[in-house]
Amino acid sequence: MLKDLMKNHSKFNVSQISFGGASLSGNGAGYGFGDISPKESLILLHSALGAGINIIDTAPIYGFGESEIRIGKAIKDRRDKAHIISKSGVSWHENKRVNMTNNPKEALKQLEESLIRLNTDYIDTYMVHWPDKKVDLLETLDVYLKAQKEGKIKYIGLCNTTNAELSKAQAYCNIDIIQSEVNIFNNQISNLDNLQNAMTMSWGTFDKGIISGSVAKDRTFDKSDCRSWAPWWKKSNWKEKVDKISKLNNFVKDTEFNLISFALGYNLSFVDTAICGFKNEKQLDQILKAMDSLPSLALIKEGMDYAHIK
Repeated sequence: MLKDLMKNHSKFNVSQISFGGASLSGNGAGYGFGDISPKESLILLHSALGAGINIIDTAPIYGFGESEIRIGKAIKDRRDKAHIISKSGVSWHENKRVNMTNNPKEALKQLEESLIRLNTDYIDTYMVHWPDKKVDLLETLDVYLKAQKEGKIKYIGLCNTTNAELSKAQAYCNIDIIQSEVNIFNNQISNLDNLQNAMTMSWGTFDKGIISGSVAKDRTFDKSDCRSWAPWWKKSNWKEKVDKISKLNNFVKDTEFNLISFALGYNLSFVDTAICGFKNEKQLDQILKAMDSLPSLALIKEGMDYAHIK
């Protein structure tokens, strides 16, 4: 079913599909996408690893730590099979009010807490989750570099970075992986000028289910799904996007492909690995089947023009 999921990139041997750990948040709330039990999470992670998906991306805010806890249990007896990515920069108060800061003390605290939740001695790649204008990035990277020397992290990455921050970081230390939002509606990786051969990865591959066709205008979401309450979702133009995806689907129906393969084909034209937040084995199987044959970027752009997606 799968032609070749693995891709060599300098020191990495990575899967072109990465597991999006936000899908495991369950009723932990925070940034997550609906109910999923601990048992279901464990089975799903083992299925993904068995299929050759070796990158698992997470962050503390995903389920207020629940995603990391579930990943830790899943990799307990197969730590060497997984490349774990986590991040610092988005924490929360006791009342669950979100706090965004790259303060060095907070970065160290989050790293230590993530190691405990993941039940591991090291995290493969540790990332600065978001830029912070109030904190000098180099102070945060100093925490990372010390942790790297201590063996607590192997590689350093930036997520949602800017050209200015990226250049500053690259002049200071090796930036091994860069993660940005990339999909047919928003390609942030294309805005970065000098990647210096860093491995690239995309989040938002299916734009929270819109591009895969799983979000309809009348769909309701679990209370634990951030799409049921998040102001940024309610204020977004997601319904307009749903209309455009409906038009794109009309175009896709006349090809040998589907919406999932169009989404993956687009992203993998720009990045080394695409994060996919599947929640069950059916969705995993759909992604794996789509990877057998991806449309050309030229065909994808023809479909985007048809659907008036710019």
